[in-house]
Amino acid sequence: MNSTFLTLGHRLLLPLLILLGLATSPAQAAPKKMLVITESRGFTHDVVKRGDDGLCVVEKAMAKIGASSGVFETVNSQNAIAALTKENLAQFDALFFYTTGTLVPEGEPREALLDFVKSGKAFIGTHSATDTFADFQGYYQFINGTFNGHPWGAGTTSSFVNHEPTHPVVEMFPTTFRFRDEIYQYKNYDPKSVRVLLSLDMPGSDPKRPYHVPVAWVRIYGEGRLFYTNLGHNRSTWENEMYQAHLLAGIRWALKQIDGPSEPNPDTQALEFAKGFLAVNAGADDWAGLYEKLTAKSQDTPGFAGRVRVYMDAVNELDDRKAPKDATAEQVQAMKNKRDQALAQVVKMIKD
Repeated sequence: MNSTFLTLGHRLLLPLLILLGLATSPAQAAPKKMLVITESRGFTHDVVKRGDDGLCVVEKAMAKIGASSGVFETVNSQNAIAALTKENLAQFDALFFYTTGTLVPEGEPREALLDFVKSGKAFIGTHSATDTFADFQGYYQFINGTFNGHPWGAGTTSSFVNHEPTHPVVEMFPTTFRFRDEIYQYKNYDPKSVRVLLSLDMPGSDPKRPYHVPVAWVRIYGEGRLFYTNLGHNRSTWENEMYQAHLLAGIRWALKQIDGPSEPNPDTQALEFAKGFLAVNAGADDWAGLYEKLTAKSQDTPGFAGRVRVYMDAVNELDDRKAPKDATAEQVQAMKNKRDQALAQVVKMIKD
């Protein structure tokens, strides 16, 4: 277990958390049936490379979590074209993705996947599930994001914030913690579509970026439920008991065995965006005070942080590193001047 992941108190509570998780499983209920897809049609992660026994790290971990909890049993596939048919999906209660690339061509199999969840079933995505179907709008709107780089690589220990420590999917995490894993940033992401439970805590992370990077979220989709967690690149993550507890809770939530809020929380996300923005742009001495003022204003006026975020987005777009390659020195300077003016407007909105 990564020693930076847990406080001593949380390590001591771990056995109790696991026991409670098992104790609250439906009495005498038959295990749910989960289709686990670990196919790679893009980058192939080490944890989905099958060994001599015909299984990969992810498949073994999922089978172990399912068997020890009694919540689910797994059927494995690295052939999405054969697995993601309406007829095959009909036998399952849940669908799990650790995948990359375009798994199936355009047509019915893609819609069968979405229809499966809409009908009331569970979808669980880990890590590179957001690096999947970049050409399929229905999917990336469903999972709510497409891989857009990972400035925080596999060897990076980053800081994280738990937005909702009472939510069953993340109650095993401290309010803030550090953990080593690869973290994605996204395009095609809509903060109004999901409830974010974990985020990168930008002031304590390196590199810092002036925006929000969500890490784990939930949503209702039709009659079904979706749980996604970005954690899971490293083998050590899959061996981590707290991560396994997070997965089990997310699976049980998606299967409707436990409840927890799923309404989107864009105000929370806007504040987290502002935290990253201010940590980068306001300097080490000023950002915390400005963030405190913004938080107070947002509590008094719901939606205020979202309105300020529009101006923060404008500042980010005026980054001189985005200037055209053939821009003159005068044009670059003009861009910097506009950025300084836009940043001053952000600070004024927060202070006034």
